[in-house]
Amino acid sequence: MAVTKCSLMWFRRDLRIGDLPALLAAGSDNQTVVPLFVIDPGFARTGAPRRALLHGILNDLDEQIRLRFGSRLLIRCGDPVAEVPAMAAAFDASTVYVSRDYAPYGRQRDTAVGGALAERGRSLVGVGSPYAVDPGRVRKGDGTPYKVFTPFSKIWRQTGLEAPAPDPGDDMDWAPASELEKYCHPISDPPEPGCDLPSVGEAAALNRWGSFREAATAADGTLRSGVSAYSDLRDRPALAGTSQLSPDLKWGTIHPRTLLADLDLSGSKDDGEMVFSSELAWRDFYADVLFTQPHTAWSNLNARFDAMPVDTDAAARRRFDQWAAGQTGFSIVDAGQRQLLATGWMHNRVRMIVASFLVKDLHLPWQWGAKWFMQHLLDGDIASNNHGWQWAAGTGTDASPYFRVFNPTTQQQRYDNRNEYVDRWVKKSAEPMLDHGVEREEALRRLKTLSNK
Repeated sequence: MAVTKCSLMWFRRDLRIGDLPALLAAGSDNQTVVPLFVIDPGFARTGAPRRALLHGILNDLDEQIRLRFGSRLLIRCGDPVAEVPAMAAAFDASTVYVSRDYAPYGRQRDTAVGGALAERGRSLVGVGSPYAVDPGRVRKGDGTPYKVFTPFSKIWRQTGLEAPAPDPGDDMDWAPASELEKYCHPISDPPEPGCDLPSVGEAAALNRWGSFREAATAADGTLRSGVSAYSDLRDRPALAGTSQLSPDLKWGTIHPRTLLADLDLSGSKDDGEMVFSSELAWRDFYADVLFTQPHTAWSNLNARFDAMPVDTDAAARRRFDQWAAGQTGFSIVDAGQRQLLATGWMHNRVRMIVASFLVKDLHLPWQWGAKWFMQHLLDGDIASNNHGWQWAAGTGTDASPYFRVFNPTTQQQRYDNRNEYVDRWVKKSAEPMLDHGVEREEALRRLKTLSNK
């Protein structure tokens, strides 16, 4: 028996209850909310760590909805183009509410779902997004997108960051669990992630943020963690200098709007809170670049680099396997890979070092590394991950110049001078697989082939 005056809240990358404008819209005008999540068959191709994390997050969201509202999360498995209209029909919902998706696949999917709903006299309505500022909003005076981060970030700060949305009240009407359970698909047990997973869900994300906001002081009086120390400590992988909220932002168990509302952004550009907010701006910038140029998910933004010689033969694959296993013989590179395999996360400074080693010491395609990260990172996000790789490869926007080749030894001396990070993850170093000086010259030689064409 269908519930009258229903709306569907189709959760995707917004797996929380608080600060969720789409949910408030779904429950407006006395509409009864049917909370829906569709497990897309394509998600099976993603890495086991991220699938296992999502399984835990969905269980947490389902429990929140049960305890607070007496409903449950309606989970379906299948093509959203079929499943969403089917559930809208089952509950006679005239509107399906979503947080807008700006990634290439998400846009294609939503266009198809919206068309299928329209054929049945129903509508798909997007409210909000996973970003502080939606892609497409920050533009030059002539309406064109920014290609460089710094001017983008200046306008981003002037755009008018929204305040967090209020929590849904107890008067919001939700479909009873008994009406939803008969439509739920059983979901299989989570895959073995192969790594340690963090605590999951909205409450865990808010706790992580609360802990990070509080500065912690070491015995010698120096700040060892906290957002106020972020600008000083964020490049030190042995310290708790980062928030580790990237998986939460990826799945929307917390929104960047929530974080920004808690920051004091009146300080200097080098202040910890200002620098932290800049990282959220980078996230929005990369999403904007991908929105504007969707082909850059897997292709060079700077097409000039399409002619850059890279190695792809069997020997290259063997070198890739050594890199992926953390067996290069360069301690900080190997420590990063082993941290990734053990935890599903890698410190951002180390990500840059590891990426530079693959593209500039091993001369391999950046796409190989980007795919590896997407398979193993809990926070794997196509815009941030792949454009970060293009930065390292010198092929993307704001890219590190190709002639800037990170020396993994000096990087370790600069950012882990006491070997605290390396010693945690690498108990015994292998012999270096290459001579960095030689490979740096080879990288520069390959770069010169572009200028001769």
